[in-house]
Amino acid sequence: MSAQLLSGKEVAREFRKQVRVRVQELVDKGMPRPSLTVVQVGNDAASTVYVRSKVRACEKLGLGSTMHKLEESVPRGELIDLIHTLNADASVSGILVQLPLPPHLNATEIINEVDSARDVDCLHPANVGRLWLGDSHVTPCTPQGIIEILQHYGIGLKGKRAVIIGRSNIVGKPLAALMLARHATVTLCHSRTLDLPGVAREADVLVAAVGKPEMVTADYVRDGAVVIDVGVNRQTGADGEEVLVGDVDFAAVEEKASAITPVPGGVGPMTIAMLMVNTLRCYEYQHGLSA
Repeated sequence: MSAQLLSGKEVAREFRKQVRVRVQELVDKGMPRPSLTVVQVGNDAASTVYVRSKVRACEKLGLGSTMHKLEESVPRGELIDLIHTLNADASVSGILVQLPLPPHLNATEIINEVDSARDVDCLHPANVGRLWLGDSHVTPCTPQGIIEILQHYGIGLKGKRAVIIGRSNIVGKPLAALMLARHATVTLCHSRTLDLPGVAREADVLVAAVGKPEMVTADYVRDGAVVIDVGVNRQTGADGEEVLVGDVDFAAVEEKASAITPVPGGVGPMTIAMLMVNTLRCYEYQHGLSA
């Protein structure tokens, strides 16, 4: 059996088009342009790449974008003051504090200072609570991207057994909430789960979000399961060049799964697309345009 390839690029293209059209509608009505502001502390190489891709995505879709890059040694108070200034700026639709932060800064404390109405990552406690209640104006980018991929390819969750490997606040936990809201039976696994391969084999939909290259082997997957690979791990290939691999052993698992996301080109493009959607949703929420 050869698994169906679930391309996030294709799905992301549709969402980017929707955002571009909506932004132009707002501008044509004389409304201010929706805008995303990114705050980066330090010079982490991966963070710099991610931030650049987010800024480029904004530019392509007609969204405004502003970048604040601070020294790694920035005092806590200075960073919080900047966030408060952005919270009060009517031209700022969404605020994203790029993670990770340097060790002297408490990420939870910093994120809590972001106005929940401008929280495009859905990490503020108020938005996390609303997510579980089912009435948040935004949803976390990567988890929502996964849901949209499944919906695009007609893969329903109602009554299905979903197993998520990884319990992070960014992917695992919020994805569990989104899947429960769609009537899946969800098991959230982690490093202390007993017989992890055995639990994973019970899944109709298996999600790997652990950050360990090719950890999920064929032994984790039952025949015909849908496999979603969230991992993005950089490794050195046989020719000495950097390659990206997921948390799933793609070659082995593809032979057992009915459908699988590739790395790259799977969940990754959807994360950026959903960030653009969230920037627009925050704007509409602030301007009383939400449904």
